[in-house]
Amino acid sequence: MSRAFRHIAAAGALAGACLPAWAVSHVFLVQNSGWMEPFYADPASQFKPLVVELAAAATQPGDLMVLASFNQSRPGAPSPKALLSARVASGGAREQVRAAIDALGPARKPGSSALADTDLGEAVQAATGKALGGKPGLVWLVTNNRNSPNNDQATALRNREFYQLIHQGGGITKTLAWPLKMPVQGQQFRANGLMVYVFAVGAQGASELDALLASGRIAKVITEPPARLKPLDRATVRLVPRKVEDAPGVSFSMASNGMLRADVAPDAKTPAAKIGWRLENTMYPYTIASATLAARSVLGGEDRPIRLADARVDGLAPGKSVPLASVMQLPVAQLPGKWSLEALRSAGSAYVLPGRIELTLTGQRLELSRAFRERMAALFPGDPLPDIFIPPSSIDGSRAVLPIEVRVHYGVGPLLAVMAAALGALAAAAGAAYAFGRPRKAYLTVEGEQRTMMARAGTTQPIYDKAGAKVASLKTTLFGHQLTDLRDGAQVRLGR
Repeated sequence: MSRAFRHIAAAGALAGACLPAWAVSHVFLVQNSGWMEPFYADPASQFKPLVVELAAAATQPGDLMVLASFNQSRPGAPSPKALLSARVASGGAREQVRAAIDALGPARKPGSSALADTDLGEAVQAATGKALGGKPGLVWLVTNNRNSPNNDQATALRNREFYQLIHQGGGITKTLAWPLKMPVQGQQFRANGLMVYVFAVGAQGASELDALLASGRIAKVITEPPARLKPLDRATVRLVPRKVEDAPGVSFSMASNGMLRADVAPDAKTPAAKIGWRLENTMYPYTIASATLAARSVLGGEDRPIRLADARVDGLAPGKSVPLASVMQLPVAQLPGKWSLEALRSAGSAYVLPGRIELTLTGQRLELSRAFRERMAALFPGDPLPDIFIPPSSIDGSRAVLPIEVRVHYGVGPLLAVMAAALGALAAAAGAAYAFGRPRKAYLTVEGEQRTMMARAGTTQPIYDKAGAKVASLKTTLFGHQLTDLRDGAQVRLGR
């Protein structure tokens, strides 16, 4: 831990912008303005235990972490105010956060008995700009959802400013929110629930958040599904294959990692397949009131449109799905034949052709689901904050990408046949080499004298008479012997 961090931990406060200009993995902002009084005062409140368990679930040993309380900054009373800044201990963050938050209570305005006001935007901007130092990370905000700086009663306007910050400021790439039921009663106020936000900063922050959600650690603490605030133009729907028609030898399945697999038999020649899908709305808490659909596939270097039976979707509630029929071109021409080198290399396994299916929604109109509005009204009665979930007017479309693998399963028959042929050719070559290199007997008669010579194919040997003069040459091939360079009058012949 740096000297600056030791000072923060000891003093419990920061000058100027309040949070250290240090790149951390997580920043936890815990509201302690006046409106939060019942969460601190009620003996049965689960507010602090929630913060402890949330931090413990979100972090891993070795992560950098800042825990800070926030209300609204005043001269002499900076906000946010650091309670803890350290690396997460080897045993996890639970004890570190519990010790730091144990004595936290509602803050008051300097020199006054009045309880402090709230500025959500100020807290988030300080976390993204100062605590993260402009680097990727996750900012967690635990609040009662009342944004009222200077006790401003125009909460709808303040909420809209907060929402604009979420969509336009601070390099925020992804935002989720969990509305939680937590009825508490204090001496001055009562409340029914609170909200937990997480803001991913930068592309890496969004990836870290996706991985954290996929791990299931957050779901063990917060069992409610997260409401999406950003982005609203990507991964809004999901395609799940139901059945394939008129395509013998072709089947579809979903892998555990979300990859669509198309298994194709090596002799399948169908150029197109009728595929029935389930189109699911994954954009909780929004209902897709209406949108126009278009789809295409990118496979084997070819970009082809997918014909949809219905090009519109209406009234699709979050988590619900509707059937969608389509005709998709299959990359039969791009698949190697069973005697190709690619097929032989893939014998006994699968030849994989990667690609993707893209589904585009245009003229998209989103509406908050009725169930979500009712839940928010019950948790935060009289609070207009749910209005911040209204999608920005600039978002009128979205795109969903489904990665796909076309896999052709080649048997080992062609490979065995090629191997047998290769072995046969090798044996023939070995036999020829043996025959070529094996010495052969040649019988000659020279001046009436019988001779026997040993010769290898491809060689030529001189033949001498009894006086030692060269009279001919013996040329040997794979097919026998022959006399060459025969001298005039020489008495030489093959055979006995």
